[in-house]
Amino acid sequence: MRASDADRELVVEILTAAFVQGRLNIDELRLRAGRALASRTYAELAVMIADIPAPPLKAPPAPRPVRAVAKPLPPPVGRMPAGAKAAVWAACVIVALPAVWAAFLTFYGGFVILFLLAFTGLTLSTGPPRQDKSTIAS
Repeated sequence: MRASDADRELVVEILTAAFVQGRLNIDELRLRAGRALASRTYAELAVMIADIPAPPLKAPPAPRPVRAVAKPLPPPVGRMPAGAKAAVWAACVIVALPAVWAAFLTFYGGFVILFLLAFTGLTLSTGPPRQDKSTIAS
């Protein structure tokens, strides 16, 4: 059976460990590592580490059958769809530009315009005056 790159790398790691343990000298390591990287089958790889105590090489298990494709999951609850994210982003830009403009005017003496805009916004946000006739004094 043909060996993969991962198998060749494993053999080189075993050879390196044997070198670190003093089982191989540098010349043997270079020779065996070169042959291991050039080998094509498990038999050729097994020869490289036959005299080194290491776990034996085993052929990889047969690939498992592919499972059927599952239906995609719905988006998680609580997450905003892309259209809503774009709307929030656009609203932030629409609010940010006038805020920068107002800050610029404030710095350069446009405080009166800023005051009028704030007063108008406050008036519009509070609603019409009450028609209540009861007062604290009566």
